[in-house]
Amino acid sequence: MSGDFRLESWLVQPSLNSVSRNDTSIQLEPKLMSVLVCLAEHAPDPVVKEIILQKVWPDTFVGESVLTRSISELRRLLEDEAKESRLIQTIAKRGYRLIAPVRPLNRKVEYQIPKFRSLAVLPLENLSHDPEQEYLAEGLTESLITTLAKIGDLRVVSRTSSMLYRGVREPVREIARKLQVDAIVEGSVLRAGDRLRITAQLIDPISESHLWAESYDRYLRDVLDLQSEVTQAIAGQIRIRLTPMERANLASAHSVDPEAYEAYLKGRYYWNRRSGDALPKGVQFFQQAIAKDPTYAAAYSGLADCLSALGIYSFVSPEEGCGKAKELAVQALEIDPSLAEAHVSLAWAMHWHDYDFSTVEREYTRALELSPRYFTAHQWFGLFLAQMGRYEEGYTEGLRAVRLEPCSSAAYWALGLVYWCSRRYDQAIEQFERTFEFDPSFVQGYFGLGMVYPYKSMHKEAIAAAQKGVELTHGAAFFLTCLGEAYAAAGHSDEARKVLEQLNDPGKYPYVTPYFVARIHTALEEKEKAFSYLETGYRHRDPHMTFLKTDPRLDPLRPDPRFQSLMRRMNFPS
Repeated sequence: MSGDFRLESWLVQPSLNSVSRNDTSIQLEPKLMSVLVCLAEHAPDPVVKEIILQKVWPDTFVGESVLTRSISELRRLLEDEAKESRLIQTIAKRGYRLIAPVRPLNRKVEYQIPKFRSLAVLPLENLSHDPEQEYLAEGLTESLITTLAKIGDLRVVSRTSSMLYRGVREPVREIARKLQVDAIVEGSVLRAGDRLRITAQLIDPISESHLWAESYDRYLRDVLDLQSEVTQAIAGQIRIRLTPMERANLASAHSVDPEAYEAYLKGRYYWNRRSGDALPKGVQFFQQAIAKDPTYAAAYSGLADCLSALGIYSFVSPEEGCGKAKELAVQALEIDPSLAEAHVSLAWAMHWHDYDFSTVEREYTRALELSPRYFTAHQWFGLFLAQMGRYEEGYTEGLRAVRLEPCSSAAYWALGLVYWCSRRYDQAIEQFERTFEFDPSFVQGYFGLGMVYPYKSMHKEAIAAAQKGVELTHGAAFFLTCLGEAYAAAGHSDEARKVLEQLNDPGKYPYVTPYFVARIHTALEEKEKAFSYLETGYRHRDPHMTFLKTDPRLDPLRPDPRFQSLMRRMNFPS
């Protein structure tokens, strides 16, 4: 909102940073005015805190406390009481909204060609209407988002948020407002054998006019070159200047075996589902892509991530999971050292398997140098920093991930773990609960709540959350250990021992994490058994040993010399 407007009896003049009424005129700090204008642009709808922070402080990380103080100062200057507000209403744990009517004084809007700084790629429409081809439309959408996101001056809404608008018929102006972007890219894809027809158009949501539109007919083998072409065309239309390195990276696209690319897209499709049933399918398709094209670096990275996830959630052993993932990530980087995704794959695998924490940090840092807005890098790096006890840095990375993916359950879950590591339990619960706003069956959210509720003496709720996790995963061992701990923490030792009996059933589970079994024994005050399982976890390279430094469940063990010995062998940085 660039023009003047009235808010109740106040005249607001953004261009002068001034608010006035009667004979009183007040100069606002520019950031205060920006907060007020942001609320006015969305009135009477609420605005979540993350959106205000991104809008007002786009290039500087600030915490929510800065926004809270800004709102408080606005209320003071506008003589608005927080408890009986007439102007600015607080939405508990979410954000703020203007409840007084906003009346623009200059209704004439002159359209000027904008210089865009943010955009969203809406899901490409599958014109074949064949559900079996849905992976192609989704995969091409994600690939275009990933390519555009590598432009440093451009904020691109990530895949999870964009996918919420698949099949949704809503005005682009409204979509842009909700996603807080300046421009919208939409289009369609039609496949006929080995040929693709992709249409794309760039839309200015303010005027709802098409600024650019193009159709492309290509062979599937040329699809990577096509993505580069579309990206450069969009960059030119939105007046984003590409750096020489960005131009070079886009120009380095090459042809790919059509069958390899198709298998890769199917692998991405199943990787994005993240379930115990979907991940093995992702492994299968990434392996097919590599078999068809052994030089396909992105396929090695995708396979590495699937195997790491299977290892972390105990669907396979640590060596079959993160151990093999590390080897694959190294292969990917040998093929393409500039692939940010592969640096993250290597960091993630080493994070959970090698305990070589200095190398892990170096790989995350390199990935973010290559792709500063890569959501997954910020998300995983934040959790790593929290496990190292570097909580403030962990919050910073976690909040950056949330701002890049404001509709991602995984982003809030990872931030919740950061808070849990730092023992900020109320904030952890808030983040875990938010995961269900976007996916009511997000099982990691129940896992998080099952771990954190006991520290607030909410034992009944902890057991219920853990039981829900076991139900959604059909009794997976990893989530069963969470239930065992919840029973033990609540004093239900008989139920906890029944869980331990299930976990000790030979051949029932592909792998049971010794670390989480140790947590159950710690809650049962069985220290000798807890240390025995922790030693087994260290020998097996159990991924979850990386929580050893910060896990509050293990506090009763910390004074013991055996625990100090484990800490030294884990090589945690001081």
